Amino acid sequence: MELRLYDTLTREKRVFTPLDRNNVRMYVCGPTVYDFAHIGNARPVIVFDVLFRLLRHRYGEDHVTYVRNITDVDDKINDRAARDFPGLPLNEAIRKVTEETANQFHADVAGLGSLPPTFEPRATDFVLPRADGKADMVTLIKQLITRGHAYEAAGEVLFDVQSMPDYGALSGRKLDEQLAGARVAVDAHKRNPADFVLWKQSSENEPGWDSPWGRGRPGWHIECSAMSAAYLGNVFDIHGGGLDLIFPHHENEIAQSRCAHGTATMANYWMHNGFLEVEGAKMSKSLGNFVTIHEQLADWPGEVLRLNMLKTHYRSPIDWTLKGLEESKRVIDSWYDVIGDDTRALGEADDDVVSLLSDDLNTSGVITRLHAIASSRIGTSGLAQIKIKRTLKVSAMLLGLLGKTKREYLESNPKAVLVNKDVVDALIAARTAARARKDFKESDRIRDELAAMGVVIKDSKEGTTWEVAR
Repeated sequence: MELRLYDTLTREKRVFTPLDRNNVRMYVCGPTVYDFAHIGNARPVIVFDVLFRLLRHRYGEDHVTYVRNITDVDDKINDRAARDFPGLPLNEAIRKVTEETANQFHADVAGLGSLPPTFEPRATDFVLPRADGKADMVTLIKQLITRGHAYEAAGEVLFDVQSMPDYGALSGRKLDEQLAGARVAVDAHKRNPADFVLWKQSSENEPGWDSPWGRGRPGWHIECSAMSAAYLGNVFDIHGGGLDLIFPHHENEIAQSRCAHGTATMANYWMHNGFLEVEGAKMSKSLGNFVTIHEQLADWPGEVLRLNMLKTHYRSPIDWTLKGLEESKRVIDSWYDVIGDDTRALGEADDDVVSLLSDDLNTSGVITRLHAIASSRIGTSGLAQIKIKRTLKVSAMLLGLLGKTKREYLESNPKAVLVNKDVVDALIAARTAARARKDFKESDRIRDELAAMGVVIKDSKEGTTWEVAR
């Protein structure tokens, strides 16, 4: 079956054809390590982890290279370091902030069940020319100047956007419209208001590197151009990230990389996940709905957070709600109840699951299929039921779910109460029937039975809903 992915650049779903089947290459923009990652940051981590798993399934684990960077040089990091460690020299304070934050990020994404990328370069290791000859930022900037795409002005090195005729193709922003609406007076040293910084000066109190343009530090966009080229080459298969990165970050990456290397493209497929809201509102500290991955993992198993994220297609907006999390937990609990503690060889993934994932990561369709697999065991026994359990587990693992046994899940989540969703639904249906015939003694007995299972039921005009007691 074909793998089809939606390409932001061409604005269509295209059959994925790797440049080299023996080395499929993907780059995804990683975190800027100055604070706890919020739940919105978890979305690209989970989405592209699923794609990584699918690519490994199709091409082999040893034939897929996944690079996700860490940005550890940034003005936000400088501000956080000065605030949190005022008594330390800035460079030492920066190192403490970035190390602590990166370690926390690693713990968070591991808690979400995501595989580590093949390589995780840090920006500060790719500023200056390297002994191993891998791409670096200073060399890329020099190439851009030599090719006539960059210039020095007022102590900065800037990219000349008008030197690239099709600048703006990814975002669909026409350059003449950008120039017409720009505030020219703000940056008078620029040839064009849309030109962006490749290198800027550093004061004595800011991190900096000695370069041909004086002591300074790189602009944000050049970092990813260097790190992707260092591990994946000048042209690679897939570049991913959130919708918010399309402009200016990814647009500027394309401009730098293509113009520095003289290539027609940077990546063959550009993929972007949609935005996340919390309880119907944009996440904001001022609204009190700003939620970190770390905080969510303290309240919910990582599998629950992951499933809740994947119930919505990656390109659609997602509303992160308590109700959704509660439903996701019921599903995860019931699936773990199905797979049990069988630790023997798993077997093959369900063909329909692989087919749905191969259709631009149709995770919501996969979840519906997993429900069907779990339900198909009803009325079966022996080898047939064992096969169903194993198919459910190995198929779910393509989403990064059900990687534990039932016992391991319970041990890692002491508050977990596993219930069989089908049994609960059947008992609720029996209770509804008892209430309809006014057999309230039987209705109360079923309510007590459900309570003993750890299930709380809620009656309303719309019907009866249930949740696992937390």
